[in-house]
Amino acid sequence: MLEVYTSDSSDSDSREQKTFNLGRSGLTTKNADDVLLAQSASNKKSTDIETVLINNNRISDFPATILKFVNLKVLDISSNSLTRLPEEIVQLPLITLIVKNNLLTNKSLPKSLNFKNGNLKELNLSGNMLTHFPDQALELKSLRYLYLGANKISNISKDIWKMSSLQILSLGGNLIAEVPETVGSLHHLQALTLCDNAIENLPTSIGELRNLKSLLLHRNRLKHLPRNIITLKNLTELSLRDNPLVVRFVQDMALNPPSLLELAARTVRTSAIEYGPQDVPMTLVEYLRSANCCVNPKCRGVFFDNRVEHIKFVDFCGKYRVPLMQYLCSSKCIEPTPSSSHSEPGASGYMMRKVLLG
Repeated sequence: MLEVYTSDSSDSDSREQKTFNLGRSGLTTKNADDVLLAQSASNKKSTDIETVLINNNRISDFPATILKFVNLKVLDISSNSLTRLPEEIVQLPLITLIVKNNLLTNKSLPKSLNFKNGNLKELNLSGNMLTHFPDQALELKSLRYLYLGANKISNISKDIWKMSSLQILSLGGNLIAEVPETVGSLHHLQALTLCDNAIENLPTSIGELRNLKSLLLHRNRLKHLPRNIITLKNLTELSLRDNPLVVRFVQDMALNPPSLLELAARTVRTSAIEYGPQDVPMTLVEYLRSANCCVNPKCRGVFFDNRVEHIKFVDFCGKYRVPLMQYLCSSKCIEPTPSSSHSEPGASGYMMRKVLLG
C-alpha cells in the first residue's frame, strides 16, 4: 500500500510537481545519483520534492542524492538489490518508507528508524532477509502500517505492545512459531496477517483486539483456537485453511484410562463429600481444588489430569462457525451436532467453508 502525501491541494499538477517517478526506468547503482541530480537541476528545487519513486530498478547501493531532498515524505525504493540503508536516512522527514523485495538484513538497517519529526506512518520491509523482528521499529510510536512478510523472522518481539498506534501488522511468510501475549495490547489493530508460518497456538489475548477486522492464519500448525476469539465482533475476514484443525475438525478425541486417584477425586467432588486437612494430606486437598468442570452444560462432572479433547464448531457472531477445542470429562459428554458441515444450508455453511478452505 503506497500513500502519496502532497500539499493540501488535491490538484494532480501540484502532485506531479512534488514527485520524482523513476520506477521501472532502468536505473543502476552507477547512474542513479546522476539521473536524480539531473532531474532536480532541470525541473525543480530539491526542497520541493516530497515523493521519490525508484522502485523496480537495479540499484544495490542507496543513492546519496536522495538525502538532498530534505522535505521528502514518501520514498519507494522497493524491488531493487539494496544491501543496506544508510544511517543518514533518518534525517529525512519520511511518512512512508517502502523498501520491500531487496536484500536487507537486520544488521544492514540503521541503528534507529526514528525519522526526522518522528512521524513515520508506514514501513514496508517485506521480502528481505530479516531473521528477527527489527527492534528499531519498536521506537516508532506513530507507526500505523508495518509490513514484515516474506522474511525469515523467527519471533515477534514481546515489546510489540509499545507500537500502540499500529493498525496493520503483516508477518506472513516467516518462520514464526509463537505469538506473544503482548500482541493483545495493540488495541488499534485492524488487520493481523500471520499466514504461512509455524504457529501452533494463539494467545488468549487475541480476544482483546476489539478493532480487528481481518485475521489471516492459513498455512500454519494450529490445532485449535482460543475460545475468546468469538468475542471479536468486528472481525469480517478469517482464514484458517491448511491447518491441522481443519483436517481434524471431526470428533477427534484421545482418552487414556483415568487413574484410581482421579476416579476417587472425581467421586469426592461430584458427590460433594466434605473433607479438610484433618481428613486427607494437604497435597490431596490441593489436588481436589484443581478440578476442572466439564464444558457440557448437561454434565456436572469434573476432571483433573485426564480429559477428552474435542473439536466443536461454535457460532461466531452469525458470520462464521469456527472450530474450537473443548475439554470434557468423558466421551459420553460429546453432544451430537445438529447438522454436518457438508449438509449445512445457507450463508453460514458457505462462510464456514470459506473460513476453513479459503
